Amino acid sequence: MRIATWNVNSLKVRLPQVLDWLGEQQPDILALQETKMKDEAFPAGVFREMGYHALHSGQPTYNGVALLSREAPLDAVTDPPGLDCTQRRLLAASIQGVRVVNLYVVNGAEVGSEKYAFKLDWLRRVRDFLEAERERHGSLVVLGDFNIAPEDRDVHDPEAWHERILCSTPERQALKAIQDLGLSDVFRRFQQPEGQYSWWDYRAAGFRRNRGLRIDLILASEPLAMRCTRAWIDVAPRRLERPSDHAPVVAEFQE
Repeated sequence: MRIATWNVNSLKVRLPQVLDWLGEQQPDILALQETKMKDEAFPAGVFREMGYHALHSGQPTYNGVALLSREAPLDAVTDPPGLDCTQRRLLAASIQGVRVVNLYVVNGAEVGSEKYAFKLDWLRRVRDFLEAERERHGSLVVLGDFNIAPEDRDVHDPEAWHERILCSTPERQALKAIQDLGLSDVFRRFQQPEGQYSWWDYRAAGFRRNRGLRIDLILASEPLAMRCTRAWIDVAPRRLERPSDHAPVVAEFQE
């Protein structure tokens, strides 16, 4: 089974790239973030023609999450209890015997700001939701744009980013609290080259200079993580004209 996540930073702009990537990589499940469109504008029919079922929880201009899957998704959740929020940032469903939770984590803007406090509170509530999901589902994968670099090795310049947004200690502690539910960062289960990132700022030739962060993650419950045979970041779409600022992250699991 091939599972992937990709913050596309506007599906309207990036739809041709997503379709090409689906055709090339043939994932069984693809989680999208920042679709930035209403549900009625989501191109479910286009994905259906490619053999994918589609779930979408969207809003205009901002946020929006989607799940594309070869097999029909079941028991979808967009508004879990305790996560009262109008921002479309979470979408969960059961697919091929795996509970899949797609997250677009709050950015937080700046350490110490109101948005930062909201991010930490949102992460606490998401953790509570995931704890309940973990109790109900043996095979659980939580993936998406976490807007947190887990460790300094996930940052191109740890000194410059020290205690800044996306790299602050409270954010990393909130991520660890989620992982402590028994979820493993499958990318780190394998030896990886240095300088592997999934996001690069559009400014200052960030991608060309590889000044990036690894903030797009695939976390799996231990029974599922043990079946992971490979995990990687596909930087090819980031080289395209008018790319997303994120690259897809992919993991493969034995059936």
